[in-house]
Amino acid sequence: MAEIDYQTQHKKRLSWMPWLYFSLKPKHRQWAKPWQDEIQQQLRLLETIQIGEQCFIAPQAQLFAEPGRDIKMGNQCMISADVFMHGPITLGNEVAINHGCSLDGGRHGIHIGHQTRIANNVTIYAFNHGMSPTQPIYQQAATSKGIIIGEDVWIGAQAGIVDGVTIGNHAVIGMGCIVTKDVAEYAIVAGNPARVIGDRRDK
Repeated sequence: MAEIDYQTQHKKRLSWMPWLYFSLKPKHRQWAKPWQDEIQQQLRLLETIQIGEQCFIAPQAQLFAEPGRDIKMGNQCMISADVFMHGPITLGNEVAINHGCSLDGGRHGIHIGHQTRIANNVTIYAFNHGMSPTQPIYQQAATSKGIIIGEDVWIGAQAGIVDGVTIGNHAVIGMGCIVTKDVAEYAIVAGNPARVIGDRRDK
């Protein structure tokens, strides 16, 4: 009978639920740490990327960072499977980006503060197309203002954040909402377009 390949399955589990990486038992860290070191070293060689200490990056994640469109990642960040990231993007410490998210920094970048959590399938695009009716949209110049997301922000699953938005520290972005305007610190927003429905300090 063929030996059951627990390690391959465990790597898959970590890729989709990377928070588990930070609580691995020593016997699992013996193979998981070298595995992550290899993935991250390969990214450093191929892309313009800085990766902090004790980070986790799923092998299924797609990170692209040319010179001038760097990706900079603080300590203890986690990037799940099927995440797409195109710089310029800056992550603080302990930032989590869950599976299926798509981030493109445009020309002016996406900046995400410490301890911010981004749930699955969130889209964050720091650029926009021109929409003049005189020519096809794909032929028009793109614009970029940049996106700033503060510290300790929780962004719910399938939310969208458009170019030019600033989200204040400690805010909560509800599941499935589309953020088109700035969000104040501690605000809880929901809906499409997003509107304020509460304040974390009232909880």
